[in-house]
Amino acid sequence: MRRWLFPLLLGLVLAFAGYHLALVQFPRVLMGLATHRIAKGAGYNTMFAAPLATDKARAIVRPSPDLAYSSCPFDLSKGPVLVDVAPVPALYWSLSIFDARTDVAYVRNNIEAANQPIRVAIAQAGQPVPDGMTAVRVKGTTGIALIRILVPDRSQFPAIDAARKKSSCKALS
Repeated sequence: MRRWLFPLLLGLVLAFAGYHLALVQFPRVLMGLATHRIAKGAGYNTMFAAPLATDKARAIVRPSPDLAYSSCPFDLSKGPVLVDVAPVPALYWSLSIFDARTDVAYVRNNIEAANQPIRVAIAQAGQPVPDGMTAVRVKGTTGIALIRILVPDRSQFPAIDAARKKSSCKALS
């Protein structure tokens, strides 16, 4: 029995290390890579309106060709970040905020917002947010705010694109 004790303990330690790596660290590493890759375009705390997806678009995942994407990789290390989403002339649009572990911290679509602008302040616990502003509390200092807009007909894209470029993302401090 003693002969199997060390291999058994080693197996348990390796299983725990594998579990920790796969379920705890992998989402954080994956999101860090995605956030950094998106930030290469316009930087952190800046909204980037990506062109419509084509069959060659594979920046992070396979984007839907029926959606226009705008993204803001945010960094809260110097304070909260304000995200303003302007309504667009589309049947569907939404704002999703993902934290450093890929967890969804906030989702709102045009129906829930009654086609009105959405204004939120992304902040960590303990960071002050101006009164009257919706606070979205996230874990970690980085993440991505993602706007998705349905573009069922590409001929509608110029109007949608002009409206979505009115959305912004900026540091509050």
